This record gives sequence, structure tokens and C-alpha cells, in this order.
Amino acid sequence: MRSMLDRSLSLLELFVSTVVHLLFGFYVFSFAVALDLTQALSKALWSHVVVDDDVHVKHEKSRSSSSSNIPPIVLVHGIFGFGKGRLGGLSYFGGAETKDEHVLVPDLGSLTSIHDRACELFYYLKGGRVDFGEEHSSAYGHSRFGNVYEQGHYPIWDEEHPIHFVGHSAGAQVIRMLQQMLADKAFEGHENTTADWVLSVTALSGALNGTTRAYLDGMSVEDGKSIRTLSLLQVCRLGVIFYDWFNIRWLKKYYNFGFDHFEMEWNRTGLSGLTDLLSGNSGPFATGDWILPDLTIQGALKLNSKLSTFPNTFYFSYASKTTNPALGFRTTTVHPLLFLRSLQMRQWRYPIHVSPPFKAYKDEDWEENDGALNTISMTHPLFPKEHPSLCVVDDFHVHPMKSGIWYYKILEGDHILYVVSRERAGVKFDLLYDGIFERCRKNIIRIKSPLLPNHIG
Repeated sequence: MRSMLDRSLSLLELFVSTVVHLLFGFYVFSFAVALDLTQALSKALWSHVVVDDDVHVKHEKSRSSSSSNIPPIVLVHGIFGFGKGRLGGLSYFGGAETKDEHVLVPDLGSLTSIHDRACELFYYLKGGRVDFGEEHSSAYGHSRFGNVYEQGHYPIWDEEHPIHFVGHSAGAQVIRMLQQMLADKAFEGHENTTADWVLSVTALSGALNGTTRAYLDGMSVEDGKSIRTLSLLQVCRLGVIFYDWFNIRWLKKYYNFGFDHFEMEWNRTGLSGLTDLLSGNSGPFATGDWILPDLTIQGALKLNSKLSTFPNTFYFSYASKTTNPALGFRTTTVHPLLFLRSLQMRQWRYPIHVSPPFKAYKDEDWEENDGALNTISMTHPLFPKEHPSLCVVDDFHVHPMKSGIWYYKILEGDHILYVVSRERAGVKFDLLYDGIFERCRKNIIRIKSPLLPNHIG
């Protein structure tokens, strides 16, 4: 009787959770469409206004020629995110990219693995055809090559022209994976890469050590790879498979999960291929080459065992939290979508019949969270080996600022407070991004001899 009641409650919870997430997704999608329609109407109404094209072209050329001396700031989105060109005119980073003239916002696979997204990011910047690597592609059963970038967005990128990276959520791990691959010279045909191609890394609510949310949403606690039958992620899996199989061109151009290299389209796989995908015999969910296994604690441990903190790169991290040991919960900074999720994460406990992911694991260390990630996961790489770090209060006004150390600050707010909706965070949004961009432009300088005044090498 009790087991039947528990099962009924689980089904009810799954139904409610699915409906809420679908409604939120539809809201974002419809908002983006409405924004596009508004911009198109506005453009049509003002099309009679004469613009001096020569002046515009000269202005663009001037900006392009001067930009080579200024390292770009690359904003890397997280799970279910999108870059410039997707979802119409909607900005994942709430328009923060307009705060600086030299900001890039790449569109990477929203559900693809950390490795695959790092590969995409490299070729987005340097140009060329995305190469996921022969060994990796063979192991996970997908095409070795992906999209072609005829012109890289920063083709001069090298050790003399390094880049600032800012990653939200899983985007932080993508950046770290990219830097490690640069250090390992993993990109065929680019044997001169080094870790010093990355000038700074800023993690904004970064998934540096995994999250217990992955288990609540459906990832198996036992292996961190498989998906429970009755779970939100199982619904997500089915939805993504049908989305990619039907391959509605205009819809995928508007939003893409990033699995094109798995070739799941109906005209390639047919009905038998769809059956294999749904039954878990093929595709990214069968092989584990997608984002959620990388976000489990086991997946993060595996990644972190290979990822380094490099001595010539500056590292910064903003960890977020909505929960508080004394008050239990802060409702003023929590999005309705994350309200219940935050409470669930605070109450979640690792099953006693399963060995913990590492020896020092304690449930209470993982209670504080922002509704998507545990706060302990966002400060700096901790497991399996802790990286050098320093907790600061005054927004990284630390002098001299040293490379090779993770400076981190804890902010009050949920996981999406500083992305998508600029208005919700208010003045905090501007203070955060202004601080990040100012630090990138004024305080982070990799000095080479002769030593310049007021800067430490």
C-alpha cells in the first residue's frame, strides 16, 4: 500500500514538474518570437529612413581593425542555453554583451557534452570544420566532424592574442576543458596551442564539481550515467529525440540542442533508427555523450581529474545561493521555477545503499544551493583534488592579483538571476557584469619584461 502511494506521488510530482518546465520553455520561446516580430515590424515601419551606408561600413571597418589589439571577452552559455543568432533577438546573458565592444557570444550545443562543446568553441573562434577527434567520435558513435566556420570569430587567437572567457553554469567547465585541450595540443592541425591562449576564466554559478540536482531530475546515483525510467530527464530525452528526428528546419534554426553530429534525422535513420533511439540502443543518451552525465558528481570527478588550473591564467568564480543555514530559505531572490527545486536540493540525501562518490562526501556540505547547483560546487575545483583558492568579499579588489589561483565570491540569488532577464536582477546585474568587464579590461594583464608600472607579472 505504501509503495503504491509513493509511486502515485512520484508520478504526480513528475507530471507537475513536466508541465511547469514545458510552460516555462514555451514562455521563453513565445517571448523570443514576439520580440522578433516586434523588431521586424519596427524595421518595416522605419525602412523609409535613409541611412548613410558608407559611414556605417567605415565605422564597422574601423572597429574591426582596432579590435585585434583588444582581447575579446567570450560569454559561454550553460545547459539549455543559446548564443547569438538563436531564439531571435533574445539574449541568454540578458544583454550584458552590449556593455563592451569586443564581446562574443557563441552558440554551442545546449545539451551536448562538455568535450563536444569545447571542440565547437575552439573552431568557432579559430575557424574551420569542427573536429571532435577520431578517438572520441569512434568511442561515442557519432560523426567526427561538425559545423564549418568559414571565418573564425577571432582567427588571430594564440598566445600573443589570448582571450578572456566568462562561463555560466556548465559553460565554466566547457572553458576549463577547452584550456586543457589547448595545453594538450588536442586539436589536429593546431600543434602550437598552449594553456596561455586563455588569459582569464570567470565562472558565473559554474558547475565546477557537479550537482545533486542531476540525481533529483533523473540521473542514476549508482553510475551517474543512466536515466531513471520515471523522471524529468526521461521526458527530456524523449522530447529531444523526437525534436531531432522530425528535423523541422525552421524550428532547429531557431533553437538546436546540438546533436546534429549524431545524425538522428528521419531521412537518415528512418523508423528503425527512431526505434533504436527510443529504446536506448543508439544516440547520445545511449552512449552517455551528453551534458547531464558530466554534471553528476561522478562525472565532475572524472572531468576534474583531467583538468588543471594553469599558472599564467587568472581565475574568478561567483557562487550563488538561495538557501541559508539559519533562515532555511530566502524567497526574495528565487525564481518561481527554482523555488521548489531549491528546497528539494536542500533536503536531498545520498542513498545509504550506495557508496558516496568520494571518501570525504558529507550531505550537509551540499545543502546550500541556488536551485540548480550546490554552492560548494561553484566556488572552485574541489574534488578529487582541491585547487588553490581565496574567498573574497570586496568583488575581487585584491592587489596584487595573482594568476593560478581561484578567487571566489558568494552571491545571494538563484541560478538564473544574472542571465536571460536583466530586469529581475536590477542594479545587481549591472554591478556584476560591469565589475567582470572592468576587471578583464583594466586589472588583468599578463606582464612580460620589461615590467610595467602598477602591474604585477
